Amino acid sequence: MQKIRIGILGYGNLGKGVEIGIAQNKDMELVGVFTKRTPDTVETVTKDTKVYHVDEAKNMTDIIDVMILCGGSKSDIPVQGPEFAAMFNTVDAYDTHAKIPEYFDAVNQVALQAKKTCVIATGFDPGLFSLNRLYGEAVLPEGKNYTFWGKGISQGHSDAIRRVDGVLDARQYTIPIKEALNKVREGEMPKLSTRQKHLRECFVVASEGADLSWIENEIKTMPDYFRDYDTVVHFISQEELDREHSKLFHGGFVFQSGRTGLNNENAHIIEYSLKLDSNPDFTANVLLAYARAVYRINREGSYGAKTVFDIAPAYLSIKSGEELRRTLL
Repeated sequence: MQKIRIGILGYGNLGKGVEIGIAQNKDMELVGVFTKRTPDTVETVTKDTKVYHVDEAKNMTDIIDVMILCGGSKSDIPVQGPEFAAMFNTVDAYDTHAKIPEYFDAVNQVALQAKKTCVIATGFDPGLFSLNRLYGEAVLPEGKNYTFWGKGISQGHSDAIRRVDGVLDARQYTIPIKEALNKVREGEMPKLSTRQKHLRECFVVASEGADLSWIENEIKTMPDYFRDYDTVVHFISQEELDREHSKLFHGGFVFQSGRTGLNNENAHIIEYSLKLDSNPDFTANVLLAYARAVYRINREGSYGAKTVFDIAPAYLSIKSGEELRRTLL
């Protein structure tokens, strides 16, 4: 079996998850991790993993089939996506929903010129939840779609808080509001604002002498992340954060509530849910499935940026078409 050669750009929780996940995908092998840090200071999960400075990536385009971008969505991926699309087929977990169209255009322009294939914005949401929203709307056009996240730790939102001046570390919990969730599950099809669906709770470690009021305001007014939500900010010690908030669990629900029949007399609810012990491990495995798809699609000569909407499910699986028809259809 010819193995898909994977590179990992960025080595936080998501990068570690990709490194671990490759071992469960028999058609893949890891070339190495690429980091902005001094490579000798990076301790990898697997002792044999090679670590390179990010500047070395441009010299390794011939031995990497897919580069998986594992940086943060706030400031890493918007720059790295177009930059690396000029050199590699890529997959990323960009999750700033409001800016996906402009990010897609930036990556697409570069990837088309370079004849590379790049899947953007995949994971569990955007990603798998996006597909379920599409399926729900397509099957029940007379209806409403709802997405609830959590309760769980959002990696992207936690990363955004950590980039605020004076913040040393942070965890952000996304919490569905039960009253809204129950109304949807009961088929009421309520009209819900962003604020009515979720609460955001933040646990923040600030540097000594930092202006806590200023930090709290910066978090609560941050566009695309917190401004449209009721947000609670707690300032705690690093010890308490490490002790009480080290688990990176997450999950959520996608609903399509709709009606059919001559007089809309038949009610239907589609519910898809995820419950994840480790958000980064799960997201990493979604990225790897799409890395397989990227590799295959690029070899077929289809270039440019792609989203989960553009990729047939069969491309994700290690199984052949015959195996899929026999075992899963």
